[in-house]
Amino acid sequence: MSEKREFTFDSGDGRTKIHTVEWRPKEGEVCGVLQIFHGMAEFIGRYEETAEYLTQRGFVVVGNDHLGHGASIVSKEDYGFFCEKDGNAVVLGDLRKLHERTKKEWPGVPYFILGHSMGSFLLRQYLGRYGEELAGAVIMGTGTQPAAALKMGKKLCALLAKLHGWHYRSRLVDSLAFGGYHKHFRPARTDKDWLTKDEKIVDAYLADERCTFRFTVNGYYNLFASIEEASRQDTVKKMPKGLPVLFMSGTEDPVGGFGKGVERVRRQFEDAGMTDVTWILYENDRHEILNETDRAVVLRDLYAWLYVRAEGLR
Repeated sequence: MSEKREFTFDSGDGRTKIHTVEWRPKEGEVCGVLQIFHGMAEFIGRYEETAEYLTQRGFVVVGNDHLGHGASIVSKEDYGFFCEKDGNAVVLGDLRKLHERTKKEWPGVPYFILGHSMGSFLLRQYLGRYGEELAGAVIMGTGTQPAAALKMGKKLCALLAKLHGWHYRSRLVDSLAFGGYHKHFRPARTDKDWLTKDEKIVDAYLADERCTFRFTVNGYYNLFASIEEASRQDTVKKMPKGLPVLFMSGTEDPVGGFGKGVERVRRQFEDAGMTDVTWILYENDRHEILNETDRAVVLRDLYAWLYVRAEGLR
């Protein structure tokens, strides 16, 4: 078991305390730090198994509930809501605060960031701004979206916000964003079967109010803005060319276009001159590979990649 501590810090929205969890090894030398950017409509506590695995092998793991997620809310009305003005920038700023705070606590220790799903797009943005400070990045469950669709989505969210306010939860936007994901898996037991083949994980997800809320139009607007910036070539060009990057996804992940979207992003990185890009596609795995039935293999591969990069800097 690791030593686990929870704390909060002030969000850039000026009203919310950001809930954070840090797991650290109980004994032995720390060989690296991994900060986790979690996905949409979930919370950092869902990464406990990953954190325990890595702390047993010498890594400190830290992550926060994004604004509008988990315990980083003022009330339940804030689920899926970021900030009326510059919500994407505020979320990135919160992640930056935790990075700076943790880096001071572990000076000189190789620092990595893992971003899953929505967190992968935030990480891709982050690498264009602060990538030179990292020992490596793990981009998990990522993909691509057409630029025209993202612009249309933002316009629709802004229009609905004018009519109903930024806290409005739209079935239409929700359907346009995720409505087709479960169709590939028909006949499906639930509409979240696209997450993982592990039925217990799916059932726990569906039973948790921290996962089952519908995003507000504000949340969707800022998600589309994040994907938009992450996908731009000029964002990738700002990343350090020698930064080690690991892409990890499942071949049955609809977010990653069943592998094709992940390959497009990988090629974009390589075309921009990135020289240390690795990718692993797990056969038959769905979106949440850290919660898949073969997660022992995924964790082993994640640790091996992190350990080799960390040891290379010691």
